[in-house]
Amino acid sequence: MPSRKTPATTPSSEETTAPEETPAVSQEEAPSSVAQQSPAQKTEAPPALAPHQSGKAVSLEPLPEEYSPISNDDLYFFNEGTNYRLYQRFGSRMMTINGVEGTYFAVWAPDASQVHVMGDFNGWDRAHHRLYPRGDSGVWEGFIPGVRKGHLYKYHIASRFNDYRVEKSDPFGSYHEIPPKTASVVWDLDYAWGDQQWMEERKKRNHLDAPMAIYEVHLGSWRRVPEEENRFLTYREIAPLLAEYVTKMGFTHVELLPVMEHPFYGSWGYQTTGYFAPTSRYGTPQDFMYLVDVLHQQNIGVILDWVPSHFPTDSHGLGVFDGSHLYEHAYPQKGWHPDWQSYIFNYGRHEVRSFLMSSAFHWLDIYHIDGLRVDAVASMLYLDYSRKEGEWMPNQYGGKENIEAIGFLRRFNEEIYRNYPDVQTIAEESTDWSMVSRPTYVGGLGFGMKWDMGWMHDTLMYMVRDPIYRKYHHNEMTFRMLYAFTENFALPLSHDEVVHGKGSLLSKMPGDLWQKFANLRLLFGYMYAQPGKKLLFMGGELGQWKEWHHDESLDWHLLQFAPHAGLQRWVADLNRFYQQEPALHELDTDPTGFQWADCNDWEGSVLSMLRFGKTTDTIVLAVCNFTPVPRHGYKVGVPAGGFWKEALNSDAREYEGSGQGNLGGVEAEKASHHGYPYSISANVPPLGIVFFTGQKERSSLPDADSEWSASEVNRATPLNGARDTDAAPDMAPDAPSDGPPADA
Repeated sequence: MPSRKTPATTPSSEETTAPEETPAVSQEEAPSSVAQQSPAQKTEAPPALAPHQSGKAVSLEPLPEEYSPISNDDLYFFNEGTNYRLYQRFGSRMMTINGVEGTYFAVWAPDASQVHVMGDFNGWDRAHHRLYPRGDSGVWEGFIPGVRKGHLYKYHIASRFNDYRVEKSDPFGSYHEIPPKTASVVWDLDYAWGDQQWMEERKKRNHLDAPMAIYEVHLGSWRRVPEEENRFLTYREIAPLLAEYVTKMGFTHVELLPVMEHPFYGSWGYQTTGYFAPTSRYGTPQDFMYLVDVLHQQNIGVILDWVPSHFPTDSHGLGVFDGSHLYEHAYPQKGWHPDWQSYIFNYGRHEVRSFLMSSAFHWLDIYHIDGLRVDAVASMLYLDYSRKEGEWMPNQYGGKENIEAIGFLRRFNEEIYRNYPDVQTIAEESTDWSMVSRPTYVGGLGFGMKWDMGWMHDTLMYMVRDPIYRKYHHNEMTFRMLYAFTENFALPLSHDEVVHGKGSLLSKMPGDLWQKFANLRLLFGYMYAQPGKKLLFMGGELGQWKEWHHDESLDWHLLQFAPHAGLQRWVADLNRFYQQEPALHELDTDPTGFQWADCNDWEGSVLSMLRFGKTTDTIVLAVCNFTPVPRHGYKVGVPAGGFWKEALNSDAREYEGSGQGNLGGVEAEKASHHGYPYSISANVPPLGIVFFTGQKERSSLPDADSEWSASEVNRATPLNGARDTDAAPDMAPDAPSDGPPADA
């Protein structure tokens, strides 16, 4: 995660200008290269209105309830904290009342004494168009004739407290001005989707037994246009390029760093102000829909980073919204984050829960998103997170657990999987909090998956060491298997590991030039050999020398050099092998899918592991050599005889390795080793990993009933987050206890 501190700069209404007109871009006009389209970051200009008469106040009558999009039931469930589709009611909504076209506005500000809508349609007059309170719900609403698509607006709020006056963007705005401007934009969300086939099939693509190789992307720096002042690509420009590249590389999903509107570009999106709006830096909401649509049509899933853990202090944002601590907790010990200098949501407030839940539903519903990775979950769970003794407030039981946040996360996962059983929620949780990805009905948080931050830390600590010292730290590579199946893990090599002075993955590797590339190929191969879904941040596959920077494009020119091109080919081949071999993904979250062949050769720094599937007779053996010393005739025990084919070798010449291998494979001999009835003698290249494939012999394989299996306690643990028969009615009630439920 980046530094979260955000400049609290909010242009005044006089500085807010309407965007210029640009022609709409049809789906058929999508660019195939950067040069074919100019930036599409401008909105349509609204129709002209009658000139505003300065100083002439307009006092509209309260909107009759029969014309309001918000029913009394909507308000009741909102105040109760159970209205999860507020985006269908709140914010600005174009409508026609009695033949008069205009826009309806609704905002929650219970401690306001007055609320007005100011915008380019009334000369930014703070007292011209008044909203009226809706009973005691805290909601203010009104209808303004003549306001149409493309008009800019803000809310001017006068508080009941301390003569507080402030201009706010719309918390429910679906579109905002390009930062640093801060006005919201009246807009619709109409779009003709073409991803019906993907939506029908994504259940099986997001299942825990499906391959998930995730490419983590920051849209503003994946590629840029240096010929045009190093500008961003727009959503529509990047769509075909990203889809083509991800398909070529064999990734199954992309995960986008937060696209929600954020004022400070250097926060990478993690300082969110617009929880219902994709950032306008790259185009309109429809342009973002087009990006998702194109990816879906190429069978690529889309996961978004989502940040319900905190929000920035910018004056136009959610903080001190109506002169009171509305969205944030009033006590600084619970409402202020000392590291990121930002506010923390009040998870105990009903309306705040409705707001956050509605934001999550919005992205899944309106934008067809396939998963949400929840950022900074650890900071939500612990009241003493990053606080010294005396700086935090215990819960009602005297503990450090944030009971309100825990309740919110459980409800979040229950409702997501109840309403969208074919998506995944993923937790970025860096502590040893138990059962993060276990169902709520057994005491878990209910996430579908959890990032294995421990694996990332231990593995990188091991890999940065000179190989001569690795044997003394062998446990760093084997410890994971003591907990690997306690959660549904994804293995991340994320953006957090290539920023803030940490260097790029390639630059971390020890040794000379050849050894650095060999080490990185080995690292990637080891990740794909381990059980768990995979995530790689953009640029890692290229062998970037410098760490990632949000203002610069990836160094695509490096691919003209053979070692970088070889590394990229290796990642692509790993992805294809991972997808093609069920043994590498079907039992990623099930202990019956993994066995050590040998984890005890600490002296030689060699690890060998076996992977099994549930619909295949193929077994995958991976042998890793973490030293620059080649191992010729290295003996490994295997559970089956016959020919073991060399499927992938990181030292092959097409990857710019030294070419040491096994001439296509090896024959197993009937000589027990490592507790297995057969063994092979393989050549394991220096700083390399070799994948072999063999065929099962039923009598010699571990299965669900054998003594080699994991404990019945682990095997009986539900493996798919919050799903239960209530949350997912289509789940088979007799789903086996030793595998993921049928509706993962």
